[in-house]
Amino acid sequence: MINYRLTKAYFYTLLTLLLASSFCFGQVKMAAIFTDNMVLQQEAKVPIWGWSKSGKTISVKTSWNKQTKKTIADKNGKWKVYVATPKAGGPYELLISDGKNLTLKNILIGEVWILGGQSNMEMQLKGFKSQAIVGSNDAIFHSANPKLRLYVVPRSAKFEPQENSKTSFWKEADPETVSNFSAIGYFFGKILQEQLKIPVGLINVNYGGSSAEAWMSRKDIEEFGGLTLPVIADSAKINNRTSTALYNGMLYPIIGYGIKGALFYQGESNYDRANQYETLFTNLAKEWRKEWNQGEFPFYYAQIAPYSYAKLSPDRIGEKLNSAYLRDAQRKALAKIPNAGMVSLMDIGEEKSIHPSHKKEVGERFALMALAKTYGLKGFGYTSPEYDTIEVSENIATIKFKNAGNGFTTFGKELINFEIAGADKIFVQAQAVISGSTILVSSPLVKTPVAVRYAFKDFVIGELFSTEGFPVSSFRTDQF
Repeated sequence: MINYRLTKAYFYTLLTLLLASSFCFGQVKMAAIFTDNMVLQQEAKVPIWGWSKSGKTISVKTSWNKQTKKTIADKNGKWKVYVATPKAGGPYELLISDGKNLTLKNILIGEVWILGGQSNMEMQLKGFKSQAIVGSNDAIFHSANPKLRLYVVPRSAKFEPQENSKTSFWKEADPETVSNFSAIGYFFGKILQEQLKIPVGLINVNYGGSSAEAWMSRKDIEEFGGLTLPVIADSAKINNRTSTALYNGMLYPIIGYGIKGALFYQGESNYDRANQYETLFTNLAKEWRKEWNQGEFPFYYAQIAPYSYAKLSPDRIGEKLNSAYLRDAQRKALAKIPNAGMVSLMDIGEEKSIHPSHKKEVGERFALMALAKTYGLKGFGYTSPEYDTIEVSENIATIKFKNAGNGFTTFGKELINFEIAGADKIFVQAQAVISGSTILVSSPLVKTPVAVRYAFKDFVIGELFSTEGFPVSSFRTDQF
C-alpha cells in the first residue's frame, strides 16, 4: 500500500530542494517589496536589494538614466545597491542581473509614504464586516488612477527579524484594489496625487489590534524597560500584541525602502497604559527614523477617537480607563517628536464602535497636513489649535492656544465640555466663552481656579473647532 502522507512529504521536500538549488545556481531574487508597478521616491538615493548565490556579481540598470550599479552578493547571498532617482515621472524599468536577467516594469518615480498602526489604519475602504465607511462605494467607484500605487505588507508576527516579508505586489489604484486597501491611506493618497500632480505610492504596514511595542525592536524595548519581551520557549504564542513581533515580521523586511514620510494611527490597544504611552510612542517614532536612516522624515499621527473604552474592562472600573488619558499622552508627545503632526478626531468618534465610519475626514486631514508642512503649499488651514497655557485672574481661567490665529467656532453649538477645579481638585462643569484666540472658563462654584479640562471623557463629541474646521484635542491643564 502506498503511504500517501509520506509521498506528499517527500514531494514537498524535493520541491524545496529544487527551488533552493535553482536559487543557488544564479536565479536572482528581489525583496518582496520590489515588484512591477512600484513607486520609488523621487530625487533620492534609494536602496534596491535582494539575494543571489554568494559571491555573484549583481548589476542593476535603471532605464531613466541608463546607468548600471554593481555589487557582490555577501556570504549569505544578500546584495544591495543604491540608485539615484530623478524628478517624478515614468513609467521606467529596472534590469537586475546575476547572469540571469530579471526586469521590473511599469515603475513610477514620485512620493512614497508608509502607513502604520492598527485596525483604524488597516480598515479597508469597503469597510469591515457589518462596519461601514461613509461614502465608500462612491469613492471606490471613482478610484481608478494609474498614478496612485498601493502595496500591502502581509500580516506576520515573528519571534526574530525576518529578512523578507511574505509575497505581495504593488498595484495600480482601481475599484478592486482600493476596496481592500486602507481607507485613510486611500483618501490621503488621492488628495496628494491630485494636488501634487505626480505619482504617489503608499505602503500599508499595519495589523488590527496591535500594540505600539509590537512595532519596536528588541533593542529599543530593552532600553525602554517595563515591557515583557518574548522568549523562544513561547515563540509559538506570539501575536499582534507581543513586543517586537510585528517589527520582526512586517517592518524589518521593508526598512530602508525609500520613503518621504510616515502616517501612524495606533493607541487603542494601549489605552489602559496611558502613563507609559507618551514615552513609548516617542521612542517608536525615534526608532523608525533611526532605522530608515533618512533623518527626521515627516511623522504624522492620528489621535485615537473618543469611544467607550472602559466597557472593554468592566472588572477594572476605578483605574484610569478613560481614554482621554491616552489622548492626552498623544497630545503631549507632539512636543517631543520633531517634524511631527497630530490629527485630532474629537468630532468623529462613535460611542459604540471603536472604528469610526468617517475615514475620509482622517485621510483629508493627514493630506492637508502633509501638503502644508512637507510640501509647502499655503493659503489653507491644516492643523488643530493646541492648548498652550492657563492664566488665572480672580475666578476666571484664560486658556491660550497655539495655531489659533483666526480664533474659534462651535458652529452654533454650546460649549458644554469644559470643566474647572479649585484647590480641592474636584471638577465641575464650567461656563466657557470664546474670546478671540482664547477661551475664558469659570464657574460660580469655583472661586479660585487651579485647573481646567476640556472634553476629558472616555466618549465625547467635541464642539470646539478652529474657524477652518479642525477640532481641538481634549486636554487638561493639571497632572492630578
